[in-house]
Amino acid sequence: MTVKQGWTGRVYEDFEVGDVYRHPLGRTILSADNTWFTLLTQNTNPIHFDHVYSAGTEFGKPLVNSCLTLSLVTGQSVTDLSQNVMANLGWDEVRMPHPVFEGDTIYSQSEVLETRESTSRPKVGIVKVKTTGFNQDGTVVIEFARTFMVYKRGHVPETPKLKRPR
Repeated sequence: MTVKQGWTGRVYEDFEVGDVYRHPLGRTILSADNTWFTLLTQNTNPIHFDHVYSAGTEFGKPLVNSCLTLSLVTGQSVTDLSQNVMANLGWDEVRMPHPVFEGDTIYSQSEVLETRESTSRPKVGIVKVKTTGFNQDGTVVIEFARTFMVYKRGHVPETPKLKRPR
């Protein structure tokens, strides 16, 4: 049997301005996801977890917590963008042009906007991307810019070696 290395992520040198990554995984947001995330973050607005209350709003049903949408779409991008990140530097220009509802399936993609050398850390570079999340109908539900420090080739910390069964 041949053991092959799995995907280890991109490093700074792999990013080029204009590259677009269509992130491979979508995620359907369940009522439990929305309720747990809302309660975990101590958001007390009943529009996220009280179906009776939400029925009386202009939406007629619960809205997905917007921070859950931001977290989900950021998470979807990790495999393509930030598997080898040293640190996130910021999320900017966050826009949510359309509501997300329980039962929606969210997909995302990112475009590389800028790359530059770090002036203070020679082992990393800085990348800025625009990430867009959209629902099952192709409607954009979130857009944001994210800037992160990513390791350069040869400087990614080594993953601990797993003990193999005998």
